[in-house]
Amino acid sequence: MSEQTKNVKYASSFKEQFTLRAMVIGAIGAIILTMSSMFVALKLGALPWPIMFVALVSMFTLKALGNTNLNEINVAHTAMSSGAMVAGGLAFTLPGIWMLNPESEVKTITLLVITLGGVVLGLIFTALIRKYFVITKELPYPMGQAAAETVIIGDEGGKKAGTLFASLGGAALFTVLRDWFGMFGGGVVWIQKMMTYGSLGGAWLSPMLVAVGYIIGPVFIGVWFLGALIGDLGIIIGGQVFGFWDAAIAASIKASLGIGLMVGTGIGIIVKGILPKAKEIFGPMFSKDNLGGSVINLRWAPFAMVVIAFLFTVVAGMGLVASIITIAGVWLATAMSAQCVGQSGINPMEIFGIIVLLAAKAVSSIGQTEAFFVAAVVAVACGLVGDVMNDFKAGHVLHSDPKAQWLGESLGAIIGAFVSVGVLLVILKAYGAEAFGNPDMFPAPQAGAVAAMVGGISHMPSFLLGLVAAVVLYIANFPVMTLGLGVYLPFYLSATAFVGGALRFITMKATPRFEKSGSGQIIAAGLLGGEAVIGVIIALIQAVQIMRSL
Repeated sequence: MSEQTKNVKYASSFKEQFTLRAMVIGAIGAIILTMSSMFVALKLGALPWPIMFVALVSMFTLKALGNTNLNEINVAHTAMSSGAMVAGGLAFTLPGIWMLNPESEVKTITLLVITLGGVVLGLIFTALIRKYFVITKELPYPMGQAAAETVIIGDEGGKKAGTLFASLGGAALFTVLRDWFGMFGGGVVWIQKMMTYGSLGGAWLSPMLVAVGYIIGPVFIGVWFLGALIGDLGIIIGGQVFGFWDAAIAASIKASLGIGLMVGTGIGIIVKGILPKAKEIFGPMFSKDNLGGSVINLRWAPFAMVVIAFLFTVVAGMGLVASIITIAGVWLATAMSAQCVGQSGINPMEIFGIIVLLAAKAVSSIGQTEAFFVAAVVAVACGLVGDVMNDFKAGHVLHSDPKAQWLGESLGAIIGAFVSVGVLLVILKAYGAEAFGNPDMFPAPQAGAVAAMVGGISHMPSFLLGLVAAVVLYIANFPVMTLGLGVYLPFYLSATAFVGGALRFITMKATPRFEKSGSGQIIAAGLLGGEAVIGVIIALIQAVQIMRSL
């Protein structure tokens, strides 16, 4: 327990946490955030984490209504944020259908089946794996930690609150100047010599990513940056300098190796962490007893999976084999997502969708459009899991009832499924299928990446090497997920996160009293919150502007 949590009063009963007003606030917020997230993800190819924004909105709204508690606030913001990630899962995958074939027709009922199927699978697996990742593994989940500390300190007031909101305000001002007024050269300081080789070398001027690095700490960040050095300085630059390959092959090797490392980590998680605890983790699906501390009793889950497989097969036309692969793939992908978000605060949901898409194509005769359905189901589930696990981390710090959180998340996610499908259909009707992939309308770059990968892994030897290495390294307790993330992500993101990790290392060694007081964590939470909140606000403004043009 941190210093900030010692004097906080919490609600003790489920009824005090899961209230009607919290769900009304959560539902309204989910509608607004889902709409804005769908537009912004399609238009800008970005999706800011909503957790800090919704935590502050929930806190100020419920405090204004009076007689609230930190757990009710936590449950409200849990419901409010989940729809945004559902929208992201769709926006990052399905537009690829129309990029490859603008004449494609997809029925509304099919879109709903795909989206709701991903939501239900995400909710099932999150309920099952929460204890393993949040409590047993004690992953940091920097976004969840920052949200919890923000709510606690905001409730207490005093000097710590002043520090928190001063850093939050500074980061917010910087973000407005960078993103709204276009200052600081677009936010990235490029290293031109690295770029001549095709590397995205540089550093992103992002308080949020520096804060993520600080909260995660030097070990995970050091491994993350090692991956970036291997991917860019080693494969892209070194490979070309020594004449091993050209820029195109280097980029292919880098991406395939990074994906292989992440897939191998997922397999390692299942082999080492989940299968040995299978009875404890999956017991709630087959027993009336709440084995293993699952969020809720899940005896209905096997039946739900059978229904989902039937709907995927018959309504979505995916075929039985691909449907089964998709459901099994969600199991693997959500484990990867939970680990990735827990260690880095980043959730490459479309990559997880690509991984399962390729597996489905390898063992079935699935069509091109249906392959995108596989990716969408997985991306929706992984997006939801990333959000849920952050919320559960915050709830663990705040001692919230996980059942109340899960029910709130379910409400927001289901609302998000209907709203995101509705927005996608509105865009299709208003602009036509040619709008997707058009740089002047809805570029949807992640969906473009999915479309490019429908043909398969571009460099299979590198993928297999990464997969095998990751399984071995994970079993040996090496944080290989962050290594794979560093290999795969653009260098400028990894470099900025490394700055935060390096600052944490310096404060731990040079100013242990400052570190022990938690002041660094408070400042980091404020920096993270400032950029995250402004990111959502700008996204809302941009979404309104886009909708007005319809």
